[in-house]
Amino acid sequence: MTNTCQSKLQRMESFKRLINLAFTAGCLALEVGIFAYNWLYHFQYSVVEQLRNFWFRGHMLEISIYGVILFFFAKMYGGMRLGYLKNVEIIFSQVFATFVANVLIYAELSVMAFQLFVPRMFIFMMLEQTLVVVLYINVANRIYKSLFPPRKLLLIHGERPIEDICSKFENRKDKYRIERYEHISKGVPDLCRAILKEYTDGSCNAVVLWDISVEDRNKLLKFCYSQSIRVYLMPKIADVILAGAEELHVFDAPLLLTREYCLTMEQRFIKRAMDILFASLLLLVASPFMLVTAIAIKLYDGGPVLYKQVRCTTNQRQFYIMKFRSMRTDAEKDGVARLAQKNDDRITPIGRVIRKCRIDELPQLFNILRGDMSFIGPRPERPEIIAQYVEVMPEFVFRMKVKAGLAGFAQVYGKYNTSPYDKLKLDLAYIENYSLWLDLKLMLLTLKILLWPDSTEGVESEQVTAFKEVYDREREEED
Repeated sequence: MTNTCQSKLQRMESFKRLINLAFTAGCLALEVGIFAYNWLYHFQYSVVEQLRNFWFRGHMLEISIYGVILFFFAKMYGGMRLGYLKNVEIIFSQVFATFVANVLIYAELSVMAFQLFVPRMFIFMMLEQTLVVVLYINVANRIYKSLFPPRKLLLIHGERPIEDICSKFENRKDKYRIERYEHISKGVPDLCRAILKEYTDGSCNAVVLWDISVEDRNKLLKFCYSQSIRVYLMPKIADVILAGAEELHVFDAPLLLTREYCLTMEQRFIKRAMDILFASLLLLVASPFMLVTAIAIKLYDGGPVLYKQVRCTTNQRQFYIMKFRSMRTDAEKDGVARLAQKNDDRITPIGRVIRKCRIDELPQLFNILRGDMSFIGPRPERPEIIAQYVEVMPEFVFRMKVKAGLAGFAQVYGKYNTSPYDKLKLDLAYIENYSLWLDLKLMLLTLKILLWPDSTEGVESEQVTAFKEVYDREREEED
């Protein structure tokens, strides 16, 4: 590949990034401008009488505080990912980030006023900002798509069926388009020549390496890296573990360290303290909703309010998880453990509502206080389902190196019907990259996930608990 071609592509990527930042800054500036207007002409006069002569730097400080809070949550929730997320996801993320920022600034102004701030103007401001976000992002996204067409991909795959990954790329036609497929049996030398030809003549501008052996993958990856070609690849479990490894140097030799334990003593202490604090506060806030839910379940069919089930936490220790009952009392009368499915007729009308709102999970706050669970961690599974997973995925036990959680990496970044193998990778990514900040970030992201419909869907009717044939093939390729 010529240096001229590489330079042109690098300039294009820089230009794309610049446009993305410009559009993002424009959206945030408009929202902050709406707040500035409301602050200068409405809010400041409602705080305290003395602020009628509020000094100029004070105005700038308050507006800047709001801007920083809005920027933080917009970045956290993905409201700044123009060109990466779907249009509706960007709008939802930015509106949600704006709502959280407004709640916090409302609390700040209430403290300054020594009383609850009048909410009417805040509601009007939120409506104005929502309208601006919807209009602005729709226009910005159209311009972005016209400037930057979908990335053209060359998919290199092995024996595993490619329908799943193709359907995922198909769902993002605005961002990706698979132009050509190549089987790894063609051979690495021929594939390298094909990649270079496709990239040079502009037929493809990125490569996807999907379920091929580590040996072949590494050769192709090094070749693409040497030619400055973008690569998307499916990580193996070993890749996820190494991604969280600590970098060391023994004299002039670089080393990667994977520790035998996941959390240090200090991390375990802080995590437990956070669990107790947040679980107690949330129980206090949620107790009225829990009482109403319990009454509704009891009145519907007279059955038990709570549903208790054996689950496993750290080192496969068993405990009884508590949830509000959302299914009929005879949901598993045959004794067979099965995942909830889309449109599952075992779910009661009350159950559909509380599952949609995630109210059914609230009794697990008592499990957190007892120490069986944490706020953030891999979701606990039933022993019989773990046995099915371990039969085909021995690495499944890795996710029980930490305490089970109310929400986790797989729930935030995956879906209810994400495959078990992919959920395992997501949970391992959390374990190997654990930090206090990561826990706090996932807690904040969970607030958004609670309102996003995909996260509460059941599995498809044909999806089974474990994927033996697919997993066996992938293990062969990984070995």
